[in-house]
Amino acid sequence: MKIFVALFSLFLITSCVQIKQTKPQSTPLYSYDVEQRIDSMGITLTTPPAPVANYVNATRAGNLVFLAGKGPRKADGTYITGKVPSEVSTEEAYMAARLSGIQLLNALKAEIGDLNKVEQIVEVLGMVNADPNYTDHPQVVNGCSDLLVEIFGDRGKHARAAVGMGSLPSNISTEIRMTVLVSE
Repeated sequence: MKIFVALFSLFLITSCVQIKQTKPQSTPLYSYDVEQRIDSMGITLTTPPAPVANYVNATRAGNLVFLAGKGPRKADGTYITGKVPSEVSTEEAYMAARLSGIQLLNALKAEIGDLNKVEQIVEVLGMVNADPNYTDHPQVVNGCSDLLVEIFGDRGKHARAAVGMGSLPSNISTEIRMTVLVSE
């Protein structure tokens, strides 16, 4: 009987080890390489500048990454500035929101290392530096939302708010923050 129990225990242990070894590999989230797609769109990701105050570019809580608000920083380090639509047209502000989205991707890549780990863009808050009577905030923030869907497909679709602000820091035209679900 002792031999039977010992052999049965050995069988169970061996089975568990074999099951663990034959566990299937995780399936990639995308049928394409996200970072190659970004490159093919002519977008160059860079290291985000360090914050100038007492905050960080990203905070991670489990598999959620919360990104600080980012403005429309151009390649030369300057920003698109001005109120919409009196100083910046809706179309120009759309491009500003797209640039804000690229800055968010810079911060996200710096935090997680590989954008192929993005499971879902969860939420976007788009703020538009708008004149008091302006009402086309969603059309502006579409610049960021469209970019995210171009890159991540359905995983780029997100909950969103697009709101007008009386002013934004340094008179930037847009500031956008984002929450992202990532894999381990």
